[in-house]
Amino acid sequence: MTNLLRRVPLRLVAMAAVGSGLIHSNTASDFKTSMRVVVPVTFRDALNSSWMVLQDMLPCQSFLSLDPSRYGNFPFLLSRVASAESAPPADTKKAAPFDVGDGTKPCCGCLGRDTIANAAAKVGSAVVNLSVPRGYHGFAVGRSMGSGTIIDKDGTILTCAHVVVDSQRLSTSSKGKVEVTLQDGRTFEGTVVNADMHSDIAIVKINSKTPLPSAKLGSSRKLRPGEWVVALGCPLSLQNTITAGIISCVDRKSSDLGIGGMRREYLQTDCAINAGNSGGPLVNIDGEVIGVNIMKVAAADGLGFSVPIDAVTKIIEHFKTKGRVVRPWIGLKMLDLNDMIVAQLKERDPAFPVVSKGVLVPVVVPGSPAERSGFHPGDVVVEFDGIPVQSINQITDILGDKVGKPLKVMVKRSNDISVTLTVIAEEANPDM
Repeated sequence: MTNLLRRVPLRLVAMAAVGSGLIHSNTASDFKTSMRVVVPVTFRDALNSSWMVLQDMLPCQSFLSLDPSRYGNFPFLLSRVASAESAPPADTKKAAPFDVGDGTKPCCGCLGRDTIANAAAKVGSAVVNLSVPRGYHGFAVGRSMGSGTIIDKDGTILTCAHVVVDSQRLSTSSKGKVEVTLQDGRTFEGTVVNADMHSDIAIVKINSKTPLPSAKLGSSRKLRPGEWVVALGCPLSLQNTITAGIISCVDRKSSDLGIGGMRREYLQTDCAINAGNSGGPLVNIDGEVIGVNIMKVAAADGLGFSVPIDAVTKIIEHFKTKGRVVRPWIGLKMLDLNDMIVAQLKERDPAFPVVSKGVLVPVVVPGSPAERSGFHPGDVVVEFDGIPVQSINQITDILGDKVGKPLKVMVKRSNDISVTLTVIAEEANPDM
C-alpha cells in the first residue's frame, strides 16, 4: 500500500505536467509540501480516472486527510486552461489558450501576448502623417510635423490644431493645405476644415477615389487609472510607431499643468509621446480611439496627455452643426465638494451650509453673468437648470451650448439658507 501511495502521486503529477506545470516539493518531515499544477484539457480525463482509482484504493477520502508525517500534505489546485466546449480533447492544438495573431483574447480582461499588437492593428492603417509648411512674412521657415487619424471613410481626419494651424499667422477659420501620408505610402493634399485652438482639436479632409481605412471611436467616460492603452503616430516623422503604457490619470486638470484660460481636462498616460505624436490616437486594448495625443512634459519621461474622446466627439458635433465650438460662460470659479472638504470647511466656519455633495463657488468673476445674477463667493450649487448636481462636469454638460438662455440655479449659503438664482450665459471669448 505504501508503495502504491508513492507511485500514484508521481504518476498524477507526471500526467498533469506533460502540458504545462511548475512543481516544487519537499518531503522532509519538517515541511508541508504543496503542488500547483496547470492541467490542459487533453489530459483531464486521464487525471480524473487516476484520481478516482486512487480514492477507491485508499482507506481515506483524499490526500488531505492522510497523516502528513507519513505521506506529506499535497493540496492540489487544478486549473483548466479551457472549457471542454471551447477545446475538443482530441485536438491538442486547439487546447492552447492563445495562438499568435489569431485575434482572440486569452480570457475576459486578460492581457495576452498579442493584445497590444491586435489593438494597434485595428487602428494602425488609419493613422496618418501630417506635414504643413511654415513661413514667416512669406519666407519658408520649416515644416510642422504631426499625426492624425482617419475617422470616416470619406476622408475625415482627426488631429491637433497646433499641428495644422499656425496660431501666429492663421486664424482658426482659415483653410490651410496639409500634406497627408497614409501608412501604405499614398499621399494626399488635405484641407483644414475646422480648428479649435482652445481644445487643440482640428479636422482635416482628404478626397480619395479608392477606399480609405478608418478607426472606430470609443468612449473615455468609464476609463480607470491603470488601464492599458496604446499610442500611435509618427514621432520625429517615423511612421507606424507604436508605444504602450497605462492610463495614469483620467481627469488631469489644465490648472494642474499650469495652463491658464478656461478649464480643460486631459487623460494622462505614460505611453512614450514625442514631437510628431501630436494628433495621433490613444487607443484602448479593444482597438478603439479613446483620446487624441496633444502634448508631453518636456523635462520628464512618462508624462503625456490626451484630449478625452468624449470631449472630442462633442467638439466634432459643434463643427458639424455650427461650424465652430460654442462655449457658454457664466463667470464662476468652481470646486467639487466631498465629505473631507466639507468637514474641513465646517471646521473653519460652523455656519457653512449642511451639504455632503455639491459644487463650491470660491470666486465670482467681476462683471460676469454670475455676478449680475447674484452669485456670492462661498455659495454651494446643489441644483442647475432643475437638475441636482454634484460635480463641475455635470454643470458643464448641462450648460452645453445654452448661450442666451435663462437657467435656474439653486445654491445653499451660510446657515443653510437656500436661494434660487437666474443666470444667462454668454458665449466665451475664444482668447480667454
